[in-house]
Amino acid sequence: MRRITRNQLNDIRSRGKKILDIRLGKVPVTVDGEKHVMICGGTASHASGSQRVRDALKNEIENRGLVHRCKLVETGNDAFATLAPALVIYPEGIYYVQLTPEDAADIVSQHLIDGKPVERLFYRDPSTDTPIPRMMDIPYFAHQTLVTLRNYTLIDPENIDDAIARDAYQAAAKALIDITSEEIIAELKTSGLRGRGGAGFPTGLKWEFAAQSKGDTKYVLCNADEGDPGAFMDRSVLEADPHAVLEGMIIAAKAISAHQGYIYCRAEYPLAVKRLSIAIEQARSYGLLGTDILGSGFDFDLEIFQGAGAFVCGEETALMTSIEGKRGMPRQRPPFPAHEGLWRKPTILNNVETLANVPQIILDGGAWYAKMGTEGSTGTKVFALSGKVNNSGLVEVPMGMPLKDIIYSIGGGIPKNKRFKAVQLGGPSGGCIPSELLDTITDYEAITRTGAIMGSGGMVVMDEDNCMVDIARFFMDFLKEESCGKCNPCREGIKRMLEILTDICEGQGKEGDIEILETLGTVIQEFSLCGLGQTAPNPVLSTLRYFRHEYEDHILEHRCKAGVCKALFHYEIDEEVCNGCHLCALRCPQEAITGEKKKPHLLDQQKCIKCGICYDACKFDAIVVR
Repeated sequence: MRRITRNQLNDIRSRGKKILDIRLGKVPVTVDGEKHVMICGGTASHASGSQRVRDALKNEIENRGLVHRCKLVETGNDAFATLAPALVIYPEGIYYVQLTPEDAADIVSQHLIDGKPVERLFYRDPSTDTPIPRMMDIPYFAHQTLVTLRNYTLIDPENIDDAIARDAYQAAAKALIDITSEEIIAELKTSGLRGRGGAGFPTGLKWEFAAQSKGDTKYVLCNADEGDPGAFMDRSVLEADPHAVLEGMIIAAKAISAHQGYIYCRAEYPLAVKRLSIAIEQARSYGLLGTDILGSGFDFDLEIFQGAGAFVCGEETALMTSIEGKRGMPRQRPPFPAHEGLWRKPTILNNVETLANVPQIILDGGAWYAKMGTEGSTGTKVFALSGKVNNSGLVEVPMGMPLKDIIYSIGGGIPKNKRFKAVQLGGPSGGCIPSELLDTITDYEAITRTGAIMGSGGMVVMDEDNCMVDIARFFMDFLKEESCGKCNPCREGIKRMLEILTDICEGQGKEGDIEILETLGTVIQEFSLCGLGQTAPNPVLSTLRYFRHEYEDHILEHRCKAGVCKALFHYEIDEEVCNGCHLCALRCPQEAITGEKKKPHLLDQQKCIKCGICYDACKFDAIVVR
């Protein structure tokens, strides 16, 4: 083990400056100059084939004898998932997207050798088809403010020296040596940082409660049990910048006088677990974890606890119960974890994004952080933008940005010029915000007033083809499966709400069902034991609030205008529009469509399975939903 001092930490940072200057574009661009090829290598990129592109580039660089001046690095970046596989070449900052292994030869020969960027691989503006060569000039990135994600495309997540060159562990050194625990907490309180895991509780206040709790044994926990459908913020941070999270935990430990920590990460995140494990071992090898960190006399170590993927274990007391080796079920509060948490000892639990913000707050000051965002919701927030949106991926923006700007300016709007209907915010127990509220700002209180919650940052966009009754049914089905069953309101109430929603979607809805759903939702919210049950009715209550007419259409008219609930619609061919192109007949898997070419076709309702293939295939809008 090489136990480094603070001066040695600074030396490593200084030596890394040359590398960073290249990646930050501070080095003059020359044909023969050193190049850094930073290929995005998070889970989404791997799924899109980035590893094959990486291997092809590696072979080309070696075969051309460029190893001495071309550094190929796999980052953890999945920021713009729609464009994966992608890479950035520094110092030019050229961004290549949607790559294949066959593109490697052109990138090496044209760009790395001849100094001529490959224009055909640039991102192209969808409205003008204009090529945009540099990443930060693309609207998706240009409208973001990177704090949590500041190291994306800049560091190798498996190289601690890369992280140190970007100031990793400088804040830990400051916290351990220069300032007191009280001063750490004061900076957090000044920053206004609120928990990014869902509830939005002030981080500094939580730490203060734990610091004031009596006891020789205390714990620091990181919640990386990201279970929301459509959410991948924490996973991406762990894959791209794990040392930021470790450093945040060290600072938290000093603040409350804890000496042991756990990162609770779901086992379905193998790449995140791998990179976290590497980061922990590297930090230990430098003496940044363990005993007498940086010669400060302070001891702290941590380990990874892999969860089995239970959604309820995202709730703090259920997570702690799971670490204790018991079934992950929530406990009655009070006492709160700051007084009695893991093994009944004072404990603080923060999620990945919250902890990743802490080092920058300690380095630059709480007042610096508080300048971003709104008065009650400071700083930035990372959202996982997905669903019916042109540009999906990670989005980091200052708190207070309107939802409309995120979905349209950054997300690029709705595909195929479809009409925006709603955005689900806050995960499965969040709420659906309709088009008339698109000017709502991303502020904890403003979002709550709409009937949704900020949650951990999942943002699922829906268009006119989504049925809001079916959406509510989908999320309630998820929550029924994930309920631990400990308390009656959640266990029985969610099940009954799902039964009613299923009946409505299957054409069996009755008058009075809406009122029953509203009553059940209120009871479940008020009497459930933990946050899962207390927020579970949100998808139903928010859709009833804004899309009540869709419920009424299903129940009273036996009609699903979106054409999603199969029991309530059928497809027909409009004979006045159909020109007999025969494409729908060729695509129909049941041979339910017949007719001569260039003459209107017929659809046999007895054979039709309502798969929608004909609807998608028709280029003339001749297939209609009745």
